[in-house]
Amino acid sequence: MLAAERYIKILELINRTGSVQVDQLSAILEVSPMTIRRDLEKLQACNKIERCHGGAVIKKEIQFGSKEHDHRNEKIEIAKKCAEYVTPGSSVFLDAGTTTYEIALLIQNVENLTVLTNDLEIAALFKKTDAEIVVCGGHVNKENGRIYGYLANQMIENFHLNIGFFGAGSIDESYNVLTADVDKASFNRLIMEKCQRTFLAIDESKFTSKAMFRINNFKDYTGIITNKIYSQDEMGKMEDLGINLTFAYILSNIC
Repeated sequence: MLAAERYIKILELINRTGSVQVDQLSAILEVSPMTIRRDLEKLQACNKIERCHGGAVIKKEIQFGSKEHDHRNEKIEIAKKCAEYVTPGSSVFLDAGTTTYEIALLIQNVENLTVLTNDLEIAALFKKTDAEIVVCGGHVNKENGRIYGYLANQMIENFHLNIGFFGAGSIDESYNVLTADVDKASFNRLIMEKCQRTFLAIDESKFTSKAMFRINNFKDYTGIITNKIYSQDEMGKMEDLGINLTFAYILSNIC
């Protein structure tokens, strides 16, 4: 087993159980305790785990501002995977959010691109490019520059797009996609119907947060692009549900 494969297995076990022991990992992964110790040191150096006597524990939560900064690298990796699906001449919807903003940064110079968004920050990014940019009309949230509401819903009735990239506030244990904003829930359901392909782009922090309003479910998307590591049982369940899962958890993200 390659080192990168061991790292993923170790992270999977820690995320599932909260802690692991060197001897336990040595038996499961069929390598020496010395190799496991080196793996744990590597993961700790990458800020993925915390070492403890005889093993390792899940990384403790950090302050909100630092946490948001820490997740940017993960969002960039997710955005890279998303950008692979965008080709010259595409019509693209970019949902309001920080991960979709990273996608926008990567695709802004794709030739003959048409972009529809409900995020003023994303729209401003395309202002100096050759892309055609269309902004959904509606109520603007002045705190974050995001647009939702009745007018935005009415505007998108006549659109037909090649691909859409979506964010979420939270994911529950049944793979339901949730948000704290009821207007976002209704808007996202409507715009998804106008996209030939739809991708949910979410980093692992979305699986620990809470939100009230249901948008839809993983199975309603063409694919899910995330850096969260799932167990084999979880991946088997998603496969049975027809959920297409793409990992943005590459070696450079582990270190």
